[in-house]
Amino acid sequence: MGAPMAGRLVAAGHDVTVWNRTPKQVPGARSAPSPEAAVAEADIVVTMLSDPRAVEDVVGAAWPGLRPGSALVEMSTIGPDAVRRVRGLLPEGVALVDAPVLGSVGPAADGTLTVLAGGAPGDVARVREVLSVFGTVRETGGPGTGAATKLAVMNVFVSAQVGLAEGLAYARALGLDRSALVDVLSATPLGPLAERLRPAVESGPSETRYALGLAAKDLRLGTEGPGSAQSVAAAARDRLAEAAAAGLADRDLTAIIPFAEAAGPREPVRRLNPASVPATNGYYSHATRAGDLLFVSGQVALDEDDRVVGEGDMTRQAEFVMENLRRILADQGSSFDRVLHIRTFLTDMDLLPQYGAVRRRHITGEPPASTTVEVPRLFRPGLLLEVELVAAVS
Repeated sequence: MGAPMAGRLVAAGHDVTVWNRTPKQVPGARSAPSPEAAVAEADIVVTMLSDPRAVEDVVGAAWPGLRPGSALVEMSTIGPDAVRRVRGLLPEGVALVDAPVLGSVGPAADGTLTVLAGGAPGDVARVREVLSVFGTVRETGGPGTGAATKLAVMNVFVSAQVGLAEGLAYARALGLDRSALVDVLSATPLGPLAERLRPAVESGPSETRYALGLAAKDLRLGTEGPGSAQSVAAAARDRLAEAAAAGLADRDLTAIIPFAEAAGPREPVRRLNPASVPATNGYYSHATRAGDLLFVSGQVALDEDDRVVGEGDMTRQAEFVMENLRRILADQGSSFDRVLHIRTFLTDMDLLPQYGAVRRRHITGEPPASTTVEVPRLFRPGLLLEVELVAAVS
């Protein structure tokens, strides 16, 4: 994105100096040897980088060259929290406008991006002529609002593309013609987005316009921090993270279509609270199952009336805990011989032999992986141990 945007500035008659982390020439622009040298004579500095860490590193390196009275225009997708951190890196007297863009490499070269500009009115007005070189400028409000607006838009836009990809995978599983499905979708309000996916459906993912890895990063930023209780965007984020981990990070976002088809249905995550053990307090579940793995919460010696069982008696508490664990395992068709890892918290390591004797009666044969630690106290006075485990289930 940065190179074609710099090219637009050159074509508009601006005096442009560039620096890129991977050396790159922009015709008509001078190339600087460092960020500090790139900004030394600049009235307006534009940053367009991949993520918050990259922006903070580059701005920190440019700091000695930034002149009072200049303005930094941060155009990457990094979110409002990172914008505040960048503000803290700038020397006094340097203005900051956060102005991420909507669009990809093609619109960047054509000057048809949408620029979401946030900042003090005077600062935005000062850089508006430069921003208009890139496309249509939309003022979003005060500092940080441009970055926040970009994340809100990407949460909707990227999640919708992932949803469409999974819909196309569903269509293929049912034996439907996917091109025909795109034709149907094109007649709905999703039409422009469906048409964006058509080339990938009919001939496979094309050149990278918006990298899948960057889309995963955008959704990660958009589902963190305040206002982040967005289950649909979080699910799309996780799907993209899986695709990136599978080696598709540098491919175009449309590569999520064949990935969704190959991945098949996702295994549901189930929260479990068997009736055979005392109920929880509502703030946790006794176990969580994902596929063939069962994660059991720490069990303690509390009865159905929420009273400590066997206060001061390690053997009695250990028996109670192991029995609870047995019942939870049995509820999912597992048992102690299927335990993969067991973790124990003791308030007094001198009581370990008593606990160990009980545990050996329940877990026989080759022992599982195990961790045992002493802690100063547990969440309820009188409790001597807490035991959690991970087990395989059929």
